[in-house]
Amino acid sequence: MAAPMVRRGLLLARQVSRPQLSLAGKRCLLSAAYVDSHKWETREKEDCHLADLASLMDKTYERKLPVSSLTISRFVDNISSREEIDHAEYYLYKFRHSPNCWYLRDWTIHTWIRQCLKYGAQDKALYTLVNKVQYGIFPDNFTFNLLMDYFIKKENYKDAVSVVFEVMLQEAFEARSTQLLSLYVLYHFLAKKTDLTWEEERNFGASLLLPGLKQKNSVGLSSQLYGYALLGKVELQQGLPAVYHDMPLLWQPGYLDRALQVMEKVASSPEDGKLCKEALDVLDRALKVLTAPAPGPSEEQPQEGKNSQGAEELVEQLDMEESEQSKLPQYLERFKALHSKLQALGKVESESLLTLTTQLVKEQLPACEAEDMAAYEQKLQQWHLERVHLIQREQEQRERAKQAHQAQRAAKASA
Repeated sequence: MAAPMVRRGLLLARQVSRPQLSLAGKRCLLSAAYVDSHKWETREKEDCHLADLASLMDKTYERKLPVSSLTISRFVDNISSREEIDHAEYYLYKFRHSPNCWYLRDWTIHTWIRQCLKYGAQDKALYTLVNKVQYGIFPDNFTFNLLMDYFIKKENYKDAVSVVFEVMLQEAFEARSTQLLSLYVLYHFLAKKTDLTWEEERNFGASLLLPGLKQKNSVGLSSQLYGYALLGKVELQQGLPAVYHDMPLLWQPGYLDRALQVMEKVASSPEDGKLCKEALDVLDRALKVLTAPAPGPSEEQPQEGKNSQGAEELVEQLDMEESEQSKLPQYLERFKALHSKLQALGKVESESLLTLTTQLVKEQLPACEAEDMAAYEQKLQQWHLERVHLIQREQEQRERAKQAHQAQRAAKASA
């Protein structure tokens, strides 16, 4: 009880006008028009005091009743300082753990990310995104792009990669712009860091593979190869469950075989697609590591999820892994033959993947931006209509409750 009272007191004390923080800065990948917040800032919204909303929510929760999605939306809409971000985070958490948790509105999620960036709380935006199950933060592509672009501008590729991993986990690579930005971030990070843990190899592998499958060009093909190579290495070293556990990936073994199939596809295709030497080198190193003589029995038992498997499932899993292990010499020979064929056909690209992706972004992103911005304007209109409908329904419910209360009083008076 004391904590909500203190929180409301702090909110009351902060009801003063504050200067707006600006994110104006150098243009990076997304244009100024794309990241411009004018349409969002000038949208129709209700002016409310946060202390009043906090009091309403605290009393509602104390009575074991659900808080409406409109109430939490109004709270996030009316944030005006960095300190109020912290209060909003608390109520987002409370809402997520309430009976109405499924009704956090898309526009509330978008506004939350916008407010975090506006008031210099990008750490909160990323924290609530990574802990999405606890806060209900599942953004759309446009919102993901804004967050990635913010970190790119700051040259903070570590956090930008964390955003890409969340895009991957939420399987949100529908928009071409998100695919391009994600690949740019990944290759920018990988250009400087190659010593990855197996968990990072899995996350990078999946994050390269999924958008790579949607790109019909050399960057897409090379990303598929790179992703399959990393995932195949994890499969052979850590076990197949380590690849697909809590990941949007296939449960079937054979990720290295799929990498080789990408090479075969490019080698046999009459089109101009090439594979980047950088991606081929990743598969080459993975195969050499996996076929090298083992140094000795490992003390580590990294086979994720095996303790919980039944005996039959465990035996089947071990059989699959042994089968893949036995194919490694064959995989290595196939790789060497395909690599030579690709070189003979002139289908090995010497440019780095970062350079190729940067060129692709410059060529394709402007058209993608136009599509996204048009869709965003439509979404703003749709959100407005949904909010108006919810407000109308809220008013009707209040009127019915008022009439019911008056009827009860009249019944008691007549009795």
